Amino acid sequence: MPELPEVEVVRRGLAQSVTDRTITAVRVHHPRAVRRHEAGPTDLTARLLGAAITGTGRRGKYLWLTLGDEADVGGARRDAGSALVVHLGMSGQMLLGPVPNKNHLRIAALLDDGTTLSFVDQRTFGGWMVAEMVTVDGTDVPTPVAHIARDPLDPAFDRDLVVTLLRDKHSEIKRQLLNQAVVSGVGNIYADEALWRAKVNGARLASALPRRKLAELLDAAAEVMTDALDEGGTSFDSLYVNVNGESGYFDRSLDAYGREGQPCRRCGAVMRREKFMNRSSFFCPRCQPRPRT
Repeated sequence: MPELPEVEVVRRGLAQSVTDRTITAVRVHHPRAVRRHEAGPTDLTARLLGAAITGTGRRGKYLWLTLGDEADVGGARRDAGSALVVHLGMSGQMLLGPVPNKNHLRIAALLDDGTTLSFVDQRTFGGWMVAEMVTVDGTDVPTPVAHIARDPLDPAFDRDLVVTLLRDKHSEIKRQLLNQAVVSGVGNIYADEALWRAKVNGARLASALPRRKLAELLDAAAEVMTDALDEGGTSFDSLYVNVNGESGYFDRSLDAYGREGQPCRRCGAVMRREKFMNRSSFFCPRCQPRPRT
């Protein structure tokens, strides 16, 4: 599933290409792709037709296009009252231009400059919905995103506040890194990478870690996701691509995730894999010793 860096790569590509464009046509090819829009595909189409894309946003793994009137383009801008919220799910792609495999095309929109914006989703876990904007902690976000915590790359991210929240959590620190109500955007890959960088085993209780170590861990999460963003994100297969259909290259720089049986890049010990929440955790048994029972 795309995590924060991959979603941010897509958002940046959209920001460069679709901002100040008007949607002139919409076609929903698969109803499952709009299942989160409770009013149905006809209503979503009607709300998008003629709407101007006035900007882009992202929080954690959610991205959105803010919508306004056609008159907003190139003129005095008012706050958009709604947004097209996009969740990529496991395999969703927002592509500009021709679609290589139309078998997985779920939604297509035409912009006033002739550009086609397509939502392609092989596994159909993602989708589009139009939602109203609300103000939460001084920031305008779509209503489905209002409960999502800020992420470590958000300029308003309060690391000390999150450390305090984590100190009250009597469960595994990795479980809390994946808790989008505590800190958003961190998925399985970047949780393992941050834990490796901070020399923390994911099975340790969040409440048992000192504030200094929790702060170090959150800083490591921000650093590794920034590094991944610089390389276009992590692509293990063709399911994650940017808006131009190109893959990221951070998988070549991973220090923990997927490295079972390989030497730790820091100490040389053999990396291990353990089951965790129907997923896998990868760690160094020497640098990241398991908590004593």
